[in-house]
Amino acid sequence: MKHSLVRALLALSLLAPLASQAQKIGLAMAEQDAFLSLLKNGVQVASSRSGASVVAENARSDKTAQLNQIESLIAQKVEALIVVPVDTSATQRITGMAMNAGIPLVYVNRKPVDFEQLPPGAVFVGSDEKVSGTLQAREICRLMNGRGQVLVLMGDLSNEAARTRTQDVEDVLAAAPCTGIKVHDKRIGKWERERARLITGNVLAASKLSGKKIDAIIANNDEMALGAITALKAAQQWTPDFIVGGIDATPDALHSMREGELKVTVLQNADAQGAKAVESALRLLRKQTVQRFVDVPFELVTPANLSKYLSKN
Repeated sequence: MKHSLVRALLALSLLAPLASQAQKIGLAMAEQDAFLSLLKNGVQVASSRSGASVVAENARSDKTAQLNQIESLIAQKVEALIVVPVDTSATQRITGMAMNAGIPLVYVNRKPVDFEQLPPGAVFVGSDEKVSGTLQAREICRLMNGRGQVLVLMGDLSNEAARTRTQDVEDVLAAAPCTGIKVHDKRIGKWERERARLITGNVLAASKLSGKKIDAIIANNDEMALGAITALKAAQQWTPDFIVGGIDATPDALHSMREGELKVTVLQNADAQGAKAVESALRLLRKQTVQRFVDVPFELVTPANLSKYLSKN
């Protein structure tokens, strides 16, 4: 009995140093839509595998709330911060807060406006948005044979991704062989399915009155694309050949494509972004080199290659 007790105490003493080495990571989420929920899960799974713990906060798209939450995470002595910023044009303060506290900082998914000035100890993990909208628009141009009218649904323009994806579309349509495609209207859907449904319904009603036909809808993300499809059906303007494209390759989007609805999406690998964010945070903690931009490449998804992506995101 005495020997058993000694062995148990010895085992605990050996485990104690390991427990004390466990890293505590603060995760500040801008919101938790379909895509970002997948990203959060990727962070949690990767952290668990590495032996780290995660303290997560959700700002619900409130910039002030996010700043308060980051202050709280720092006060809780997290050893690294992973941040999906609410407003990518207001990240200088977040960067300053983390650096003043001596905490490694990883922005993920949404590129901060101060990216080029990020100090040592701060990096960005994400995907090159110049690729996302370009892949999407080129494929939609091909499907439209370079002619027709499109409605563009934009995300929240406080996010670099929305601005860049929209510019990508405009750049593609300004060059051959896509110059016969004209933008009928551009509206801000703020990444939301329901908002996009309402906007699309209004635009379809107005275009019907004016006699101008919309041939395709290009959305900055899948949620808005799915909202547009719902609006098309409600307005009885949906046909199996109607072209709607999104970005993210979320499970709902892939299901829609399998059902013959969504024609184009672009994989933004949420799980890989989350995992790379954790990996980068832990490498920064160990004083190891991390590139300022850790790229998780975009990939075009169409009905032709859909089977390859059904298990992703």
